[in-house]
Amino acid sequence: MTEQDNEKMKLKKADMDKKIRLILRTGQLLMENAADTNRIVKTMKRTAGYMDIADEYCNIHVTYTTLMINVSMDGYSITKFQKCCQHNVNMALLAGISRLSWRAIEEDFSLDRYERALDKLESRDPRYTPLIIIIGAALACGGVSRLFGGDWTAFFYTAVCAAIGVYLRIKCDRWQINTYMGIAIAAFAATVCAYFASYLPYTDTPWHPMLTCAIFIVPGIPLINSIDDLLDNYITAGTTRAINTVLMIGSMSFGIVFAIKICHVADFTDIAFSPENAYWVYAVAAFIAAAGFSTMFNVPPQFLWVVGLGGSIAVCIRNFLNFDLTMGQPVGTLVGAMVISFIAIKAVHWFHVPAHVLVIPSVIPLMPGVFMYRLMFAIINTDIMTEAKLVQAVQNGVNASLVILAIGVGVAIPNIFARKYIHEAEQKNLQKAIKKRYLKRLLGR
Repeated sequence: MTEQDNEKMKLKKADMDKKIRLILRTGQLLMENAADTNRIVKTMKRTAGYMDIADEYCNIHVTYTTLMINVSMDGYSITKFQKCCQHNVNMALLAGISRLSWRAIEEDFSLDRYERALDKLESRDPRYTPLIIIIGAALACGGVSRLFGGDWTAFFYTAVCAAIGVYLRIKCDRWQINTYMGIAIAAFAATVCAYFASYLPYTDTPWHPMLTCAIFIVPGIPLINSIDDLLDNYITAGTTRAINTVLMIGSMSFGIVFAIKICHVADFTDIAFSPENAYWVYAVAAFIAAAGFSTMFNVPPQFLWVVGLGGSIAVCIRNFLNFDLTMGQPVGTLVGAMVISFIAIKAVHWFHVPAHVLVIPSVIPLMPGVFMYRLMFAIINTDIMTEAKLVQAVQNGVNASLVILAIGVGVAIPNIFARKYIHEAEQKNLQKAIKKRYLKRLLGR
């Protein structure tokens, strides 16, 4: 091999190294901002297609903390790894990367232009300031309180208590306090504030703030992604996400239980928490909850009304099946989540964003609250538990688990059934875009 051939080979290898690095960086940004594994692999392969790396030459392995890619073509093989060191939630970034991967093909980006676009997406400030996030999350917790039967005064008390918890959660993140410790601190502070709020006047539902003030910490997105990954057969990533979810719930429970013990809170969960309102009240409260939580997930502002509407639909379906048809909360939750997920399969073509950006914030208001608190109080009071209380605790634990599972399965099942259709449609669009790009190249554009 001549020196000129060696130089060409080095340039070709350097070009391939850069391509693989950019593909890995694309996957890293998705993993670190709460994309499910199927979306990560799909987007990485789409990015590889834009870089003229055929699907059969590109092998990708994803875990929760590490990405690996192997490209074998033109007589050589390259394998690279990328660590994923942090895990946040940024729906705007997920939508931006999805659009970028298609634009890169359609407009025939150079590698440098693609890298600059990634830099711009990564460095973009969140759409919402900390103050807006605090207000949004506080109103969301107030909305959930209203869904559980609280009055409007309890809505206000819940919002104030939740705002204090969210503020501390943000401060803990800025001070780089351990994630799980920050969750426990926020849950403890919000619960203590809610306990003192129970002595305030002008409300007939004084315990509802205690029930819902810390619900902003519930790890809905990790939970749904873990179930999604497990059902998609990404066992390693799904299991790790599930363990992380359990740790977050455990940290939240520790903060709440510590507050309950410090304040000597009596078991208040025997009172009725079933809402007895008109459906327009459910719809308004769910809209506020879904749109409010969306600020925490950095959902693009133009989609807040879409997410809020999705939350209203999901909650009204659940309540209709649960209270009017007496089919139970797990069944109502499952159907509500499935309906929203089916709608999102079509809605992605209207709004041009990934389905998870619309679905996950919409189903967060379906999270159980009453069952979890009843189980928690039963565990706290094991030393005085009777046989009847034990049976009741098991029932509450099973119901809480079924509701949580119903949300994840309800979101995932429609995508699984439609996966072949969606994959074929996307592959068809991808091949069409690549052929169009080659034609432009031949025409000298």
